[in-house]
Amino acid sequence: MDLLSSLTSSSSCPHLYRLPGHHGNTSLSQVILRHYNHTGRLHNRAAPNSQNPISASMAVLLFFSVVIVLENSLVLAAVVSLIRRSRRWVYVCIANITVSDLLTGAAYLVNICMSGSRTFHLAPALWLFREGMLFVALAASIFSLLLIAVERYMTIMKPLPHKSAGSTYYRIYGLVALCWVLALVLGFLPLLGWNCVCSLDRCSTLLPLYSKTYILFSLVIFFLILLAIGVLYGAIYCHVHRSAQLGIQRCRKRSLALLKTVIIIVGVFMLCWGPLFLLLLVDFFCTSRQCAPLFSADVFISLAVLNSGVNPIIYALGSGEMRRAMARLLCLCRLCRKEAFSSKETSSTSESKARNLGVASPSKSRKAWKKCRLSSTTSCLSVSSG
Repeated sequence: MDLLSSLTSSSSCPHLYRLPGHHGNTSLSQVILRHYNHTGRLHNRAAPNSQNPISASMAVLLFFSVVIVLENSLVLAAVVSLIRRSRRWVYVCIANITVSDLLTGAAYLVNICMSGSRTFHLAPALWLFREGMLFVALAASIFSLLLIAVERYMTIMKPLPHKSAGSTYYRIYGLVALCWVLALVLGFLPLLGWNCVCSLDRCSTLLPLYSKTYILFSLVIFFLILLAIGVLYGAIYCHVHRSAQLGIQRCRKRSLALLKTVIIIVGVFMLCWGPLFLLLLVDFFCTSRQCAPLFSADVFISLAVLNSGVNPIIYALGSGEMRRAMARLLCLCRLCRKEAFSSKETSSTSESKARNLGVASPSKSRKAWKKCRLSSTTSCLSVSSG
C-alpha cells in the first residue's frame, strides 16, 4: 500500500503511542499524515519527508519566544523578591500568571522547533503533548485571572481583620496549586483520550488530532470564567465608586490602583486571545476543507502568544514596586560584574606591590573596598527607589 492510499483508507484505530516508522521503511507518522490530509492541512505544504531550512518568519518567531521567556524570568525574579519582603497575596497571583506566561513562551518555542516537516515525524502522543502545553498555559492564565478577581472581590467587599491575613496568604497557595491541577487536566484531556484519532469526521481543522467537542468544551469553560471575571470586577467598580462618593477615598486608593492594573491585564488578554477564540468557534461549526481562514491561523496564534510578552510590560508600567524590584535586580547584576572585575584588578595590583616592596597588602584596602561596595549599592538603590 502506497502513501496516498494509506492516507485515504479507513483503517482501524491506530495506537496513540506508536512511534513513526512501524509501517514500511518511512519514518513518517501515518496517523498524523492521515488527519492532516483529511482536514486539508497538507495542501500547499512542503513535502513531509523534506528538510526545510529555518525561514525568516520562523527566525523572528524564535527570537520573539526567547524574548518572552527572558522578560518573564526577570519579572518572576522581581515578584519573588517582593514576596520575600511583603507577604501580600496579590504578588503570589502575579507570580502565578508570570509562570503561565513563561510556560507559554517556552511551549511556543518548542512548538516552532517541532513544526513544519518535523510534525509528520512525531508520534501522535507527542503531537498531543506539544499542543497540550499551550492549552495548559492558557488554562493556567485564565484560572489565575479568576483567582485574582475572586480574592480582590473578597478583600474589598468583605475585608478580613489583620489576624486573618496569614490564613488568606496560605489559602492563596492552595488555590494556586488547584489552578495548576485543573489546567493540567483540562490541557491534557486529548492526551488522556478525548481526541479524534479513531474518528476522522470529528476532527478539528486547526488541530487535526483534536476533537471538535473538546474544543467547544474548552471554549465554553473559558467563556464562563471570563464572564465571571467581568461580573466580579463590575461589582468591585460599583462598590469603589460608591465608597468614593461617601468620602472614603483614601482607604480605597491603593485597591483602585491595583484594580486598574488587573483590568488592563484582562482587557489585553481579551484583545490577544479573542481572535483565536473566535477562530476556534468557527472551526467547530465548519466542515473540513470548507473555511479558508482556518488554513492561515499562524497570525492568530502569534497574537495570542503576544499576550505573554505584553503582561510583563503592564506589570512594569502599572506598579511602582515592581519597577523598583526590577531595578534592584538589574543593579545587582551590574554590581556583580563590577565587583568581579574590581576584585581581579585589586588582587593583581596587591600582588605586584607585594613582589616589588616585599610587604603584604594591608587590611585597610579591604576596608576601603567594602566601603566602596557599600556606597555603590546605596547609590544604586536610591536611584531605583526614585
